[in-house]
Amino acid sequence: MIITDTHTHLYSESFDEDRSEMIQRAIDGGVTRFFIPAIDSTYTNAMLELEANYPENIFLMMGLHPTHVKENYKDELKHVEELLESRKFYAVGEIGIDLYWDKTTLGIQQDAFRHQIKLAKQYQLPIVIHCRDAFDEVFEVLEEEKADDLFGIFHCFTGTLEQAHQAISYNMKLGIGGVVTFKNGKIDQFLNEIDLKHIVLETDSPYLAPKPYRGKRNESVYVIKVLEKLSEIYNLSEAQIAEITTENSKVVFGI
Repeated sequence: MIITDTHTHLYSESFDEDRSEMIQRAIDGGVTRFFIPAIDSTYTNAMLELEANYPENIFLMMGLHPTHVKENYKDELKHVEELLESRKFYAVGEIGIDLYWDKTTLGIQQDAFRHQIKLAKQYQLPIVIHCRDAFDEVFEVLEEEKADDLFGIFHCFTGTLEQAHQAISYNMKLGIGGVVTFKNGKIDQFLNEIDLKHIVLETDSPYLAPKPYRGKRNESVYVIKVLEKLSEIYNLSEAQIAEITTENSKVVFGI
C-alpha cells in the first residue's frame, strides 16, 4: 500500500531535532511519497537538502506563499522564476491568498498569485493553492485564469460543498488533511458527495494534526489517520483509498 502526503513542510524548524526519525516513521508506516511546498527563498536550501537526502521519496514545489508576499515580493518572485528555469519541480506552490493574517496586502497577493499561475502554465506544472478567509478572492483569480492548462490542488480544503464543486470546476483536486477528523471541521458531512477521483491526501505538517493528535505537532505518518477517516466516509478499505488518492496525486504531479 503506497500512501502519498501531497503537502508536508518537512524542512520546518519544528522537525530540527528529529527530522530523519520522523521521516523514517512515515516511510515505515507506508507513507513513501512526500510533496514539499515552498514558502519563500529562505527555505530553498533546506528543501534541496531534503531532496538530496531522500531522492526516491521527496518531490519539491517552488513558489511564494501568500503570507510571505511582502514589500520585497518581486524579488522573491524573481527567485521563483530563476529556480523554475534552472531545475525540475513538480508544482508551483504553495500560492494563493490569505486574508486571515493581513488584509492590507490583498493587492500584492493577487498580483503574486496571478504571476505564479502564469509561470505554472509556462512550465506546464500544476499549482497548489493556499486559501484562508479568501475563497471569493481566490475564485475570482481562477475564473480569470481558467484554461485547459490550469490544474492542481486546492490545498487544505475547508470550504462548503458548493465551494468544493467550484474548486473542482477549475481542474483542482481537493487536498484533504487533519480537518476532516475534527468534530467542527464540517467537510466530513458532505465529502461522500464528492467523487473520490477529486481527492488527494495531505498533512500540512507540522500544522493541523488530525485526531487524536490535534493541538500537537503534525507529522507525515499521521496522514494514516486521514486515510482511516476517508475509509469510513466512503465505505471503502484503507487500501482502496490509498490506491485511488495516490493515483490522483500521480495525475496531478506526473510522477
